[in-house]
Amino acid sequence: MTVAREGLPFILIATALAVGAFALALMRRSWPLWLLAFVLTIVALWVAYFFRDPERTGERGERLVISPADGKIVMITEVDEPSFVHGKATRISIFMNIFNVHVNRYPVDGTVKYVHYNPGKFINAAADKASLDNEQMSVGLESGGKLVLVRQIAGAIARRIVTYSKVGDTASQGARFGLIRFGSRVDVFVPTNSTVRVKLGDKPSAGTTVLAEMPRD
Repeated sequence: MTVAREGLPFILIATALAVGAFALALMRRSWPLWLLAFVLTIVALWVAYFFRDPERTGERGERLVISPADGKIVMITEVDEPSFVHGKATRISIFMNIFNVHVNRYPVDGTVKYVHYNPGKFINAAADKASLDNEQMSVGLESGGKLVLVRQIAGAIARRIVTYSKVGDTASQGARFGLIRFGSRVDVFVPTNSTVRVKLGDKPSAGTTVLAEMPRD
């Protein structure tokens, strides 16, 4: 199983704690310590599972907007987006729980035109106001003359957003551009005249599921 490099310190720490607990249990021959070692082993396995980074393939195309995150579609709505789009856009919100893959991927081919970090709160990422109030990182892409914005939003548990993107970078559809640790949300803003191909409650896969199809003009 491939894991995201950002998860390696967490995996090593969790593994070291589990190994240390087993060593102590062997030395002390204590059933409570054996139980602790077992629990810590489960935690170490879960940490490795959380940071898994599988390869993804799927439908590709210049008009297609591919899901940047695993999770569940919790909102599809038209909003004003003043920071990059500077106008109305359709926002598709994907909530990631602690069991989803948390590696994020570019939804379209294009050029990174905008990268902005905004500190904020850590309320429930599924809440509508999280898109305004929570810590977040926005990555704006120009693709075939159209603007697509991806916004990583920290949640009640997540405390670390990782983004590799820099202004001027070339974005490749489905390629990794970051991750959010331990539960969070990703919003995708597409042109309002796009055809949305998902519905509330759907569970998209990053780099695989088509969220929307942008217009030709």
